[in-house]
Order: sequence, then structure tokens, then C-alpha cells
Amino acid sequence: MVDDLANLQKMQVTSWLCLAVMTIGSAFAFSLSFALSVFVGGVISILSFWASHTDVVRFVTALTETSDPEQRKERAKKGKGGYLLKFWIRIAIIGVILLLLIKSGEINIFGLILGLSTVVFTITITAVNVVMHYFFSGRR
Repeated sequence: MVDDLANLQKMQVTSWLCLAVMTIGSAFAFSLSFALSVFVGGVISILSFWASHTDVVRFVTALTETSDPEQRKERAKKGKGGYLLKFWIRIAIIGVILLLLIKSGEINIFGLILGLSTVVFTITITAVNVVMHYFFSGRR
């Protein structure tokens, strides 16, 4: 479990680094408005990923705290409903924030989309890193 948390912390650090690189690169390649849009989208993406991670850890921890199968089933039912409710509330909040940002006209939509892809880029980088480590460490 500690290794998994360390890997998720690495992913969060990688996400912030990836966002910084994309924001600075966008400022030089395009404009400050585009870079701001990338930054805003990235912050939304990273915070949503962090909140999802926190909710999943709470849900799994609540299930593994007890050894009684009946109590575990009961906690799973309650926890699943709470988790799904939080998930949909988070999606709705993100949707409203994105709607307000786009309606304001201050945000470049393409920059926002690029920023929202920050976590996807991080997951891809992490997956490629794991595959390269697997192949180059002699484990085949």
C-alpha cells in the first residue's frame, strides 16, 4: 500500500510538472491567454484527480478495516452510494465551472482542453515509464 501511495504521489508531482511545462511552453509558443487557459484546465484536471484518489482511498480503507463479511457488505453498499454521489457532484461542479469559464469568453477553449488533458498525459508518461522499466530491467 505504501508503494502505491508513493506512486500516486509521484503521479501528482508529475502532473504539476507536466502542467508547468505545458503552461510555459504555451506562453512562448502561443500567448499568455492560451497559457492561462492551459493552466486553468490543468488545475481543474489535477484537483479532480486528487479528489477521486482521496475518495477511492477512503472507500477501500472503510472496506478493509473490518474482517466481518456481513459488516463489509453493509459498508460496501453505503460506501458505494456515497462514492457515486460524490463522483456525480464533482462532475456537475466541474461542468458548471467549465460552462462559466467558456461563457466568460476569457478562456481559450483549445488551451482549456489541453490543460484538461494534463492527467491523461501524466498517466501515459507513467505507463510508458513502467513498460520501459519492465523491458529494460530484464524481466521478460
